[in-house]
Amino acid sequence: MTPAQTHTDELRAAAARFGRRRFLTVTGAAAALAFAVNLPAAGAASAAELDARRITEDPFTLGVASGDPLPGSVLLWTRLAPRPFQADAGLPRERVAVRWELAHDERFRRIARRGTATAHPEFQHTVHVEVDHLAPGRAYFYRFRAGDWVSPVGRTRTAPAPGARISGLTLAAVSCQAYHDGYFTAYRHLAEEDLDVVFHLGDYLYEYAVNATGGARAYTDRRLPDVFDRETVTLEDYRLRYALYKSDPDLRAAHAAHPFVVTWDDHETENNYADDIPENDVPSEEFLARRAAAYRAYWENQPLRAPQRPVGPDMKLYRRLRFGRLAQFDVLDTRQYRSDQAYGDGWQVPGPESEDPSRTLTGATQERWLIDGWRRSDARWNVVPQQVVFAERRNVPTTGYKLSMDSWDGYPASRRRVLDGAAAAGVDNLMVLTGDVHVGHAFDLKADFRDPASRTVGTEIVATSIASGKDGADRPANHDALTRANPHMRFYNGRRGYVKVALGERSARADFRTVTAVTTPGAPAATAASFVTEAGRPGLTPA
Repeated sequence: MTPAQTHTDELRAAAARFGRRRFLTVTGAAAALAFAVNLPAAGAASAAELDARRITEDPFTLGVASGDPLPGSVLLWTRLAPRPFQADAGLPRERVAVRWELAHDERFRRIARRGTATAHPEFQHTVHVEVDHLAPGRAYFYRFRAGDWVSPVGRTRTAPAPGARISGLTLAAVSCQAYHDGYFTAYRHLAEEDLDVVFHLGDYLYEYAVNATGGARAYTDRRLPDVFDRETVTLEDYRLRYALYKSDPDLRAAHAAHPFVVTWDDHETENNYADDIPENDVPSEEFLARRAAAYRAYWENQPLRAPQRPVGPDMKLYRRLRFGRLAQFDVLDTRQYRSDQAYGDGWQVPGPESEDPSRTLTGATQERWLIDGWRRSDARWNVVPQQVVFAERRNVPTTGYKLSMDSWDGYPASRRRVLDGAAAAGVDNLMVLTGDVHVGHAFDLKADFRDPASRTVGTEIVATSIASGKDGADRPANHDALTRANPHMRFYNGRRGYVKVALGERSARADFRTVTAVTTPGAPAATAASFVTEAGRPGLTPA
């Protein structure tokens, strides 16, 4: 099959999947075609090859990363960018051979695997290496070489073997890192934690303009180029924005220290979009072209495997990872397939529109996949890393309360089906990991949120933001109102930071780690609160 035939087939596949999105119109087909072609064909040279010895500046300015650990495999990532704030990143449109090494030790005396990968210009010289035939449940060190240049060293881990009975697993959950709102100080502390894996729950970047002084970072010793002082719309815009974010040393340190499992929310594309419906009033085809650009740049710049590579504006991001018999992680995408927000979005009084049983946050296919996975699960903990608040969250403790139409509260029938599916599957230890709202929450999940005395069926841990919302406060202005309105809410804190969760056979512990400030660098970290939930007895108690 020729490359042209391959590209045509990809386009037809995209059109078949997205018929309702008018892909068969001339404009829609053109938008799909723009991002289904110009991809390197399998087994073929896509461009002339650059002799890596001609690279005269450090190409590893954006660091290294690993992700999606499997029992015998890890995914390694890097991107060649000698001049990351230029559109071409300082490299010609030529492919580059990049050597990689995986070792048992940090000094690379005991090499486990090594090889060569190609950095294609079509993917902005990003590298995704799926290293197989590794031992399960092991730590490894890795690095890349391009010519005479050597990347920073990263540390990663494989998942435990299927069916392995492991005594514990420690993870961190992070979200929402608006560069213009402050420094990524929390990542520096996270890099020093002893973790098995980090889950990024969305808003890895923001589409909004970043001015020359870095917004709230208020740089006095440097100025950012004006390519960032505009909203991201094109593929070039999104690629440059990832370069800006990954230029942050604390983010690079966190990626180098731990494998990440990533999922997006809205800002990686556009605020509060729903499926093919944009926030602003633009034609669907125009938005889908933007979405295709955003999805492609997301895959290029994240440690994601080949099955997640997008075709046009479609990218299957929901997926399942298992860590022995201790934990199953069902990573959701609550943005790409959802119904439009009810009542025009925002906080609204719930009613027939939001409570329509046909409404969905996940789409029918993903919903079935989630529930079917629970039926087959033998894990002690069934954990759902996802984006928006799952528990009911009323804004006031009186009648006439409002709910967020962008969260699961705007899709209560969808939430009911998921909880009923968990009950039917016999899921005893359900834990939802959430981002999005720039605060830390701990919730008991109730069989009936209208009845505080109803059965507790799981827990939800909401990770605050890394930087979004600037410094925040321990007690936000609406702290008392939300606390009284939601008796199933066990914790509410508005500082920046992350959550560390230790899963064990008998219990799980969540530590809410916060920093005092992000508008100035170097703030210390502390534990704002800790909670425990016992296996077989859902519900949170202070540790």
